[in-house]
Amino acid sequence: MRVITGKSKGKKLIAPKGLHTRPTSDKVKESIFDILGYIKDNSQVLDLYAGSGGIGIEFLSRGANICYFIDNDLNSIRAIKENLERTRFTSQAQVYKNSAEKAVCILGSKGIIFDYIFLDPPYEKGILVPILEKIDQNKILSEEGILIVEHESKLVLPENINGLVKKDSRKYGGTAITFYNYGR
Repeated sequence: MRVITGKSKGKKLIAPKGLHTRPTSDKVKESIFDILGYIKDNSQVLDLYAGSGGIGIEFLSRGANICYFIDNDLNSIRAIKENLERTRFTSQAQVYKNSAEKAVCILGSKGIIFDYIFLDPPYEKGILVPILEKIDQNKILSEEGILIVEHESKLVLPENINGLVKKDSRKYGGTAITFYNYGR
């Protein structure tokens, strides 16, 4: 794993110890950022189910202002912190050990709004649509924001989840990426 481009291009990242994470492949990561194109200056990013933090760090490397990293696994939190030190983005990061559900509610209660939200929950657990509903209910995605979901390719996500509208979906072997926004 590495940072693909930007300020920390080429820096190697570590994966959390254990078998609980599935880091996003460089091919999928490149595709996500090719689809997104230019990353808004001063943007706020949420990397939910962050694992190694690779996607959030890629956002920071490409010019995002701040990224919140959320994961409920201590090994992931350690890996994220080490990767932030390696890439020198510690001052632009907030790292929290918490469940995704609780974190979304806390962020919503604090009025924190994101320009980009990336989430890659465990596959085949039936938690994806409920967490997307919670994100919408807590209004943590900006009106112009983009929500990016990494999931198993056999899962077809709904066209609409409350106010969120599916804009694109791509498959890469056993992995798929689906993009949502508020359809404005």
